[in-house]
Amino acid sequence: MKTVQISLNSIDRVKSFVNTITQFEYDFDLISGRYVIDAKSIMGIFSLDLSKPIDLAIHSEVNVDEIMEALKPYLI
Repeated sequence: MKTVQISLNSIDRVKSFVNTITQFEYDFDLISGRYVIDAKSIMGIFSLDLSKPIDLAIHSEVNVDEIMEALKPYLI
């Protein structure tokens, strides 16, 4: 598992982010404070405070480089 910080500070970024990670079969969680949300859930993401950076937990040990390349626009 790998954890990175991302920024999803607009509706368009959230939509684009969800479209990007749904290409992968792995599980992704967004962690904000004590809340853990499925990162593939648009409704779940909008329940978080998007004005602050959010931790993204990537539950994969393989293809991490490919995932990180796809996530570059969202990384802090």
